[in-house]
Amino acid sequence: MVTITRRDLLPGQQAVQSAHAAINFIYEHSDRAGPWFYDSNYLVMLSVEDEQDLIKMIHKCNLKGLSISVFHEPDLNDAITAIAIEPSEQTQKLVSHLPLLLKNKTN
Repeated sequence: MVTITRRDLLPGQQAVQSAHAAINFIYEHSDRAGPWFYDSNYLVMLSVEDEQDLIKMIHKCNLKGLSISVFHEPDLNDAITAIAIEPSEQTQKLVSHLPLLLKNKTN
């Protein structure tokens, strides 16, 4: 599974939002989460700049027919803070250019 979170959030918020998205994916897409859990259990956490970049990624996933979960944070006016995407070769290609979550964070 791949999670993508916004870099414009504090590091702790990024980690929590990524976890929220992953948990939502498991509940919303149990048909995809079960095989993921038993076959690989890999979790890749990536980041984009802001909410607009997440919205663009959601649109790209929808065009490709990928299963996704979108997490809206109630404490941030229901803003989109993270997404989780089903594991697949298409997903790997789609996100291969994105940096790892918290890469080079010093605080």
